[in-house]
Amino acid sequence: MSDQTSSNENIIEFLRTRRSVVAANLSDPGPTDDELNTIIDIGLRVPDHGRCGPWRIQIIKKEGQSRLGELYKKLFAEEDENPTAERIDYWRLRPQSAPILLAITCYPNEEKLAKIPLWEQTLSGGALCQNILNASHAIGYSAQWLSEWPSYHKEVKKLLGHAENIELYGFIFIGTAIERPKERKRVKAEEIVSNWS
Repeated sequence: MSDQTSSNENIIEFLRTRRSVVAANLSDPGPTDDELNTIIDIGLRVPDHGRCGPWRIQIIKKEGQSRLGELYKKLFAEEDENPTAERIDYWRLRPQSAPILLAITCYPNEEKLAKIPLWEQTLSGGALCQNILNASHAIGYSAQWLSEWPSYHKEVKKLLGHAENIELYGFIFIGTAIERPKERKRVKAEEIVSNWS
């Protein structure tokens, strides 16, 4: 077996078995600045019809995570139907679940919408998020991409510096797994694949 074949098989096995780790099971250490730059560079290697670049990435470290958590706490206490002290504290700590938090937002390239519809630009952002997950795991960290209620809340967008109409693809948590994730049941190819002629 050639080195190239072995390398290809390793890549295929990595992609076939990659698994997100829940944010609550991520801890220090997180990626260094250089490693994070590499993760983002790999993230950007996505289909991007017309070179629209319809996404923005914000790196949120501990100080910013704490500020975000205070807003989550306030909003949850004010808006939830049953804001118990335990749940309020859960949301205060939620952005601090991992050493690195990325906020990924959709900034459609308005000048190119006539040729490259919003749907195509949005799909490109989904590919960006998936690439960031793959890159994080390939470098030796673990990650989870989440789009919980804060992703849709206008006050969260405002704190992050975005207009209310800007969509968040969600938040990506990156760190070191406390424990190996268990495999979960997945949709099988035979359930969704068909031949058409």
